[in-house]
Amino acid sequence: MTASFETDSVTAVLTGMYAAEAEYLAAGGPGAASFDLLAPFFAPDVVLHQADALPYGGTWRGHPGMERFFLEMGQVWESFEMTEQTFLAVGETTVVLTQVRARARATGRELAFPILQTIKVKDGWITEVRPFYWDTEAVANACASPASPASADRNRR
Repeated sequence: MTASFETDSVTAVLTGMYAAEAEYLAAGGPGAASFDLLAPFFAPDVVLHQADALPYGGTWRGHPGMERFFLEMGQVWESFEMTEQTFLAVGETTVVLTQVRARARATGRELAFPILQTIKVKDGWITEVRPFYWDTEAVANACASPASPASADRNRR
């Protein structure tokens, strides 16, 4: 397999996933839309690592974990719009810079912030995602949401 083919394949997986995520959110997002829109892009054993300081922080595993993550994130954010994305490096580990504009449910506060993600893609599946928020404290403060009782066991999912 050539490097160009790999890059094209990874780019196709990621652009497809981001398009599916936009469709998922437009259809009402967590609790209203089906995770089936997103599932084809994630490996069955995908791992998502969110910063522990976030209201939806922790490690989320597999499709069930991803679905629970989206539900919990949907409880935190009234809106979460990815306004601009730049693929900084594309390969087995891809780096994506996303500009976000979001409104917290608990406080109504709006934030604009960048997220830098490393995303591993193998055999056409997203296998691991690690988002890095510019300021997790600002996000947590805007959301002003205490940790849910389920957050303590999230790392075991």
